[in-house]
Amino acid sequence: MSAFAISTRLAKRAIVPYASTFTRPQISYTALQQARAFHFTKMASNRIVTLDASLIPRLPESSPTLFEAKKQKNLTFEAIAKHIGREEVAVAALFYGQAQASAEDIKGLSELLGIPSEKLESQLSGIPDRGRTLDMPPREPLIYRLFEIVQNYGYAYKAVLNEKFGDGIMSAISFSTKVEKETDEKGDWAVITLRGKWLPYSRF
Repeated sequence: MSAFAISTRLAKRAIVPYASTFTRPQISYTALQQARAFHFTKMASNRIVTLDASLIPRLPESSPTLFEAKKQKNLTFEAIAKHIGREEVAVAALFYGQAQASAEDIKGLSELLGIPSEKLESQLSGIPDRGRTLDMPPREPLIYRLFEIVQNYGYAYKAVLNEKFGDGIMSAISFSTKVEKETDEKGDWAVITLRGKWLPYSRF
């Protein structure tokens, strides 16, 4: 008996009985469509930041108004920023009461969020009382990490800035900032840009 004949007989014993009892599960077209629809909806959904209720006592009355409308409309800060022509960090600052809204900002927010302009004007027309929302040192982990960056690199930043600009400070008033996302083979990276006017100390 040849080796080929033996292998053929073994194959028949091993494979044929198993194959004869195997039944492919039937998947209906409707179930397949539902599964595809589920994954599409899940992938298409936005990550929306809502208002932490514990912060409300520290925030102006405009904050719950704006955040509730943002939640109902399912809008990101990026989408709102594009509509009113501002940077998304500036828009988030408006929502937390840390920046002053212009008449154009109020009009754009009213149109996009469906909030009566009169209500927004009454809540956003004042001068912001900045800095009340944050404990020092911060307890929220992401905010603490930013604080920790200054702890670790504060004197290094100061030394390099002094060498480049002289004796002075970077303004946080004549100032802009933005957050960007970069992705490479190692993962996602957060890029935070701080751009402030250099203010030399006056001699007197």
